[in-house]
Amino acid sequence: MLDRNKITIRTLFDKVSKGKPISWLTCYDYPTAHFQEQAGIDMILVGDSLGMTMLGYDTTLPVTMNDMIRHTQAVRRGAPTAFLVGDMPYMSYQPSNETAIRNAGRFMAEADCDSIKLEGGGEMADRIQAIANAGIPAMGHLGLTPQSVSALGGYRVQGRGALQAKKIIDDAKTLENAGAFSILLEMVPDRVTKIITERAEDCIIMSLGSGPHAHGQLLIYHDMFGLYPKFKPRMAKVFGNAGEILLKGLTQYVEEVTDKTFPQPENWFTIKDEDYDQLLELL
Repeated sequence: MLDRNKITIRTLFDKVSKGKPISWLTCYDYPTAHFQEQAGIDMILVGDSLGMTMLGYDTTLPVTMNDMIRHTQAVRRGAPTAFLVGDMPYMSYQPSNETAIRNAGRFMAEADCDSIKLEGGGEMADRIQAIANAGIPAMGHLGLTPQSVSALGGYRVQGRGALQAKKIIDDAKTLENAGAFSILLEMVPDRVTKIITERAEDCIIMSLGSGPHAHGQLLIYHDMFGLYPKFKPRMAKVFGNAGEILLKGLTQYVEEVTDKTFPQPENWFTIKDEDYDQLLELL
């Protein structure tokens, strides 16, 4: 069993100051959280990507606060010491500062997460500031922001053009100044990430497909183990093809049930002969 102290914001900034990269994975359920905790993962994101990986939607948009809280509660039970980030779902923060504070507070209180994350650039700075001023650690998310994927023209790299890259750089500083303790850069060119990281003064920069120059790395758990059937993003490294193993086992199960080689005596329970005889008499 892993024996470590609770990972806090101070722990994360301490790693940054020592030049030690932060490890971060998505997670949506108790058993996976338990394995990630035992592996020593620093941070866990319960992302609204669960809408696609766990619930089978084509986008993240249908995910609700109730969905997020239920899954985050399960992850916290499996990973008590990891730094847990709850992803604010679509329309849980966009309407107003009051809505954002109320939902962020509910997330922290009901799911026992350590911070929340929301998407958007400078236009969301007041939401970040309002949440942070309410005493809730807030993380920003720039680059490819899945809740705005239609407006962005699909799942594509953001910031390849100079003007777009400058906007992401400016947005990162705006979010930092608004009180974001961390910013996730998703599918941003590596050299743009490097500029943002070098300019960050009191903000942890994390990378998802955005190169090695950030303070740490995030991967989608289902991508790294071949568990999402619809596609495999280019930015994902497959560390083990668990999906292939699971499919092989499931296929074998169907075959053994069909040809009656499963179950075997060691797979079921029986009753003593004398008890069985007595039962027949009672019947």
